[in-house]
Amino acid sequence: MTHKNGSTDQFQPPIWLRNPHLQTVWPTLFRRIDLAPDATERLQTPDDDFLDLDWYQRGNSRLLVLSHGLEGYSRRPYMLGMVRAALANGWDVLAWNFRSCSGEMNRQPCFYHSGSSDDLSLVVERALAWSLAYESVALGGFSMGGNVTLVYLGQQQALLDPRIRGAVVFSVPCDLAGSARELARPANRFYMSRFMDELRAKVRAKQALYPDLIPLEGVDQMKTFAEYDDRYTAPLHGFRDAEDYWYRCSSTRFMGGIRVPALIVNAADDPFLGAGSYPYAEVMDNRQLKLEVPPHGGHVGFVGDERNGQYWSEWRAMRFLESLD
Repeated sequence: MTHKNGSTDQFQPPIWLRNPHLQTVWPTLFRRIDLAPDATERLQTPDDDFLDLDWYQRGNSRLLVLSHGLEGYSRRPYMLGMVRAALANGWDVLAWNFRSCSGEMNRQPCFYHSGSSDDLSLVVERALAWSLAYESVALGGFSMGGNVTLVYLGQQQALLDPRIRGAVVFSVPCDLAGSARELARPANRFYMSRFMDELRAKVRAKQALYPDLIPLEGVDQMKTFAEYDDRYTAPLHGFRDAEDYWYRCSSTRFMGGIRVPALIVNAADDPFLGAGSYPYAEVMDNRQLKLEVPPHGGHVGFVGDERNGQYWSEWRAMRFLESLD
C-alpha cells in the first residue's frame, strides 16, 4: 500500500542505516525528547511495594498503557516518542515503571521479570478505575515489556475487561531462552555487558536491604542471563532455575489465549532475538494476532524512515491503534 507522500507501510531506512547494531544504538545515542508527565503517581501493591506511574492526560476518551524494556524506565526516548505520537493522535497515556526501575529501589526482595503480569494487571486496573472513565484502553510494550503485555493478555483470555481493545508491541523476546542464547553470543557482548553491569548494581543495592537473603559471591564473574537468572531471578520469583523461568514466562505459551487484536513487530535483523521469537505458528493459529517482520530495524530501533516527525514504529503503532475503533 502506497500513501500520498510515496511512502509504504513497510519500514524503509536508508542504506547507511540498515546495520542492525546501528539501528539498535542510534536512538539511545542521538534521540532526545523533552516531554514531562502531567502527573505522577505511586501505586501501592498488595505486597507492600510500589509502582511509579507517569500520566499524560489531555482529556481524551482513549488511553494507551505503555510498558518499557529490560532495565529501561518510563522516560526512555523510545517510550517518550510513543507517548508524543499517541498524544498527537488523540490518546492519553499511562507509562509505568517496573519495580526498581523508577530511580528508587523497591521494597520487596523481588525485582521484576519478563513475566511480571501481576504488576501490569494492577496498572491496568488503576487505569480502568480512573475517574475520567476511559471508553477504550490499548496496551503497548517494548522488548521485555512487550512480552509481559502478551503474557497478560493470554492469561486474562475471556476475563479481559471489554474496554481493552488491543495491543501493539515491538522487538519482543517471545522465546526467552532463545533470546538469552542470542545475547550470550560474542557478537552481542556489548549489549550483554551493559545489561549485566546494570543488573549487578541492582543486586548490590538489594543485598544492602536483604543481606541474609541475597548472596553476592561470584556476582562480578557473571557474564550471561543464564548465570544471573539461575542465581537471582529464579529463586526470588519462585522458579526452579533459569530454564524454568524462561519456559514459564515466554509469551509464545500464552498467545493462544489472546482474545483482542495484537500486533507484534519484530525486525528480522534484531540482534536480541532467536528464531523462536518470530511466532509464525502461533499467529497462524490465532486470528487476533498479527506478526510483521521488517527486514531491518534492529532492537527497538526503526530509525531513518520518519513519518510526520515520528519514528516508523510510532507511526505504525498509531495506524494499528486507529484500526481498533
